[in-house]
Amino acid sequence: MAFEFYKESYSGSVKPITLGKGDNAVTVGGETCYPFYQFEGEMPNKPRIAMEIWDMEPTDWAEAALAPVKDVVSDPAAWAKRCVEDFGADMIVLQLKSTDPNDKDASPDDAAATVKKVLGAVNVPLIIWGTASVQKDEDVLKKISEECQGEQLILGPVEDKNHKGIGASAMGYGHTLISSSPIDVNLAKQVNILLENLGMPMDRLIIDPTTGGLGYGMEYSYSVMERLRMAAMAQGDDKLQLPLINNLGNEVWKCKEAKQGADEAPTLGDPEKRGILMEAVGAVTYLMAGSDVLMMRHPEAVKMVRSFIDLLMDGGSARDIAPIKKLLADATIDMAAHAPEPDLTIKEEDEKAAPAKKAAPPKVAEAPKAATPAVAAPEPKKEEPKVDTEVQAKAEADAKAKVEAKAKADADAKAKADADAKAKADADAKMKAEAEKKAAEEAEKKAEADVRAKREAEEDAVRQQRAKAHDELAAKRAAAGTDGTITMTPAAVQRNPIEKLLEGLDRIHRRNL
Repeated sequence: MAFEFYKESYSGSVKPITLGKGDNAVTVGGETCYPFYQFEGEMPNKPRIAMEIWDMEPTDWAEAALAPVKDVVSDPAAWAKRCVEDFGADMIVLQLKSTDPNDKDASPDDAAATVKKVLGAVNVPLIIWGTASVQKDEDVLKKISEECQGEQLILGPVEDKNHKGIGASAMGYGHTLISSSPIDVNLAKQVNILLENLGMPMDRLIIDPTTGGLGYGMEYSYSVMERLRMAAMAQGDDKLQLPLINNLGNEVWKCKEAKQGADEAPTLGDPEKRGILMEAVGAVTYLMAGSDVLMMRHPEAVKMVRSFIDLLMDGGSARDIAPIKKLLADATIDMAAHAPEPDLTIKEEDEKAAPAKKAAPPKVAEAPKAATPAVAAPEPKKEEPKVDTEVQAKAEADAKAKVEAKAKADADAKAKADADAKAKADADAKMKAEAEKKAAEEAEKKAEADVRAKREAEEDAVRQQRAKAHDELAAKRAAAGTDGTITMTPAAVQRNPIEKLLEGLDRIHRRNL
């Protein structure tokens, strides 16, 4: 008999959202099951990867992340073109780092000009990502929305504090929005409701739950994404039935562990592979939580994650995946130098050997003798073996420790036996009390049953007696030739209705007294 496994049925689904325009537009979402649970539903659209570029040359990137693009980081258009043509990016995400008011504070016009250059270099969907500065993002994204009318950009992050300005601009100029909330299901729903009330079509929204790079941040993000998917699939919440996007690369590569070199963290292994694997593992984690769009940085991590998606969606073997291609020289790490000194002592053997050594008494210095006439030299005395006081002290301490340990073990065993005996006695007493209580309840129930049976028997006897008397009276009347009908004649004095009513009330009143 074939194995049959349980299949969950879902009342909701994720809306399919089309990003970009033309032949290179991509559709995400559309799931009718949990991530990759294709035995329970469908995933008509694979998760997509958007590669990250900046509108300014990065200054604090790890060497491993900078190596594949170091010759194009000063030109966002060339950078985007390399990501698409050489690395196979499905989409491009332009990080507007230069507009940060705490850094270069570039103007909205400068940002719009950069976006136009990137649009002219690539024909894949373009995501524009601000700096999470509420007012500056509103000014910049509104300007970009106006200058790039009809390009169907994906703009974000949009929060509850700036949703009106950015939302109205996106509606008017035909763009998609990324609704962002700080790792909270209710806040994510609230932003979507605000945008819908504003008039933004729900088929032009995707959700950013806020992404953590490592540790607790990743756990919190994963948990919230799970709850968002549960609300969409199992609870049918139409305000949360939207694709999810994760700004992963930016978060992972700013972690301390991704930037440390071999000299700073030698026990973490090769710095180049470390950062790539951190990004790849984070991507797989968020894919399993329900991510539809991953924003990533390193091309080797992108390659690994795309292979993972293809394996889960289409099947195949992971043996066919090429290993990580290194661009930097191998880090020389002497792992033996960082390993702790091995402790090769065997305690049991040392304890056995300790009593075998005989301690010799300390040597006493002899006083010099006065000169005497020449006599026969005395025979030399044999030296007594020396006593090793440290070994003897250690042996005595070990013997004492053994005695104390045995005494403690005996005391613990006695205490445990006493506790077990007390527990058994308590259990027996409890069982006896419960048995007595049960017997008393049964006796009480039996007594009540006997009383009830006796009462029913007495009532039955009365009924039988009355039935017998009724039968005898009926037979007597039958023998006398009458059917028992009593003739009635009108009263000599007739009462009017009021008198009859008063008489009835008086009778009722006397009965109640």
